[in-house]
Amino acid sequence: MQSDASALMDEINRAAWQTKASVRTFSRLEGFTDEGERVALDSIAREVRDQSLLDLGVGAGRTVPLLRALSADYTAIDYTPELVIACRERYPGARVLHGDARDLSSFPAETFKLVVFSFNGIDAVNTDDRRKVLREVHRVLQRGGVFLFSAHNKRGPGCGERLSFGVGKTRNPVKLLARTLRALIEAPRTARNYFRYSRLNEDQDGRSIMNAAAHNHGLLIQYITLEKQCEELERAGFRPHPEVYENVEGRRVETGDDTCSAWWLHYVARKP
Repeated sequence: MQSDASALMDEINRAAWQTKASVRTFSRLEGFTDEGERVALDSIAREVRDQSLLDLGVGAGRTVPLLRALSADYTAIDYTPELVIACRERYPGARVLHGDARDLSSFPAETFKLVVFSFNGIDAVNTDDRRKVLREVHRVLQRGGVFLFSAHNKRGPGCGERLSFGVGKTRNPVKLLARTLRALIEAPRTARNYFRYSRLNEDQDGRSIMNAAAHNHGLLIQYITLEKQCEELERAGFRPHPEVYENVEGRRVETGDDTCSAWWLHYVARKP
């Protein structure tokens, strides 16, 4: 039987990403999220170049130029219609479809050399659905194919974020004033979301479901330990011991390493 948090994750997260503000935010994103993502993609670039690629949770298209630079055989999907529209408008030449990572039945088995699920997109669904994603990705990957994804680190500083109004740091006084005014305007919604959704927080073995500060505390996100994620990858049929890079400096880490400074981790998992 699903917990309240697991049952409501889809409804809560979809609602946050469908807003006009979220679409605008995603439409402004460019380049790598962090050094870890850059290092992880560079590590596999040569072996996937000019091969078939699938970009899951493409959002408004941040990853489109990064991955199309590797191959023209590129397909992207996202389960939020508003973001699919924004991505198509931004990159009219890209193949961008409305779809769900939990059900890739529209793609035959062993179609893609590389599947990417960036920006911790896999963390937006509950544990059962997360396992569906892993099984579906494994099915559509070619033998020897690569799954590159990132996931929030349960041992990192982001797990269990306290109430934040998202002003952020800047030395630019104009930007600081604009951010402060926006935070004041959005403060009631931010506080309401925090107190409503943080009640759903739950801690499990090797993972947690927690309210995250992003999108005015409008998300429920899964956080997972490095060891638990590696265990689930192997259970889904991937090779043991994936390559893993922390997000801050792009340093490679192994199970048992101290990862407490990493907000999330980038995984390079391979199908045998």
